[in-house]
Amino acid sequence: MLEAPAGPGTIIVTGASRGIGAAVAQLAAGAGYAVVVNYSQDANGAASVVEGITAAGGMALAVRADVSDPSSVAVLFDAAAALGPVTAVVNNAGITGDLIAPLVDVPTASISRVLAVNVAGVAFMCQEAVRRMSTNNGGPGGGIVNISSTATKAGSPGTWVHYAASKGAVDVLTLGLSAEVAAQGIRVNAVSPGSTNTGLHAAAGMPDRVERLNAVIPMGRGGEPEEVAAAVLWLLSPAAGYITGANLPVAGGR
Repeated sequence: MLEAPAGPGTIIVTGASRGIGAAVAQLAAGAGYAVVVNYSQDANGAASVVEGITAAGGMALAVRADVSDPSSVAVLFDAAAALGPVTAVVNNAGITGDLIAPLVDVPTASISRVLAVNVAGVAFMCQEAVRRMSTNNGGPGGGIVNISSTATKAGSPGTWVHYAASKGAVDVLTLGLSAEVAAQGIRVNAVSPGSTNTGLHAAAGMPDRVERLNAVIPMGRGGEPEEVAAAVLWLLSPAAGYITGANLPVAGGR
């Protein structure tokens, strides 16, 4: 086992090679966590996040794993053990299927993949987290934060209905699991970003989407990944020690 720095433990952040996941990983390192930077495709991005953390004196490890594959999830947690007991998991990995279109025009394969990553992937990660973290199993306890979306409020008609539906499932999973494991030393919460300046929209062919939504956001702007990350780290902190089953919107009032 590598010698991890004294601190709150080891955190796994899925989909941490860029955007919100990278911001969470970086802020968690600053809070003293040893960080597992999970990625599925972007090895260079993950390596860059790790390099930034280690250059600042933190400890981090990049691990490739597909969260929609339970065996890959187990490998991810095994790799994390090199940094010490896992005490926090942030389920950030999520996809839209890229195409922006009415549901009727979304390919069936895309719908299946979105649900596999965004719903089954979160469930598999939560299962393994509970196995390893539960005080009933001799684990250290800890916190899980699932990244949802304010898309669940309106359902994203004409754009990403299937994505919004997948995040609705994450909300229910968060609520139910929080009650199941509250007595096992594990708190489970969610953060729901609104329109946020990440590469998500550009990848789907609409790089100006955040700016176009500014008019309907009370604060008049899109959010930044670091603002979402701050909410995540707060929910994992002792300051939120009596909070579980909550869903915190980070959406500028929308």
